Amino acid sequence: MSFAAAGTHMIVLPGGGYAEHAAHEAEPVARWLGDIGVQVNVFRYPLNVRHPEPLNALRAEIARRRARGVQRIGLIGFSAGGHLAGLAALAPGAAPDETVNFAVLGYAITSMETETYRPARLILLGEDASPELRRSTSLDSLVRPQSPPFFVWHTAEDPSVPPEHTYRLASALAANRVPHAVHVFAHGPHSLGLAQSAGETAIWTTLAKEWILEQAAAPPR
Repeated sequence: MSFAAAGTHMIVLPGGGYAEHAAHEAEPVARWLGDIGVQVNVFRYPLNVRHPEPLNALRAEIARRRARGVQRIGLIGFSAGGHLAGLAALAPGAAPDETVNFAVLGYAITSMETETYRPARLILLGEDASPELRRSTSLDSLVRPQSPPFFVWHTAEDPSVPPEHTYRLASALAANRVPHAVHVFAHGPHSLGLAQSAGETAIWTTLAKEWILEQAAAPPR
């Protein structure tokens, strides 16, 4: 393990629209993180259930890791898993041992107020979700100046979760002066995972590696 990553643990949250867990966004991502010196595990959060059950399950997992002596918790999530990672990092109500120190989101669903990727919203919030519930589960509405740092990446061509989701979150992070890195690559479909053999988009792991190791070594905000 690298010195920078000592005491840091990352939790991988695969995507799948809150209906399944995408295999290529699970163990392969954990292996990559392990190779760069980060302690890591894959967390398969509850599926086909309503909010806040997935969030509560993830918070319990974070608390378990902290009970084992982990000092810093980072989350890395993709698509719906990215939405859940963002909720855990941003939503109010977390106990001290459930807090998140930094988050990496790949082509994440960030807004429940848009009509894009509606199936995940219907699973998580139901057909008749109120405007208040949709807003309270939209990451851009939850950002505060004290929010943890974010690394966010997307592709401009994503047909399933348009890059608008990343732009909304990035604008909120900037407005609140939250440390962040945002990369929107020109080409690539949804659900790229590590994006190997995906042209320029494949460099996201190189960019994220340096950012993750920087966060692992940083003092808490």
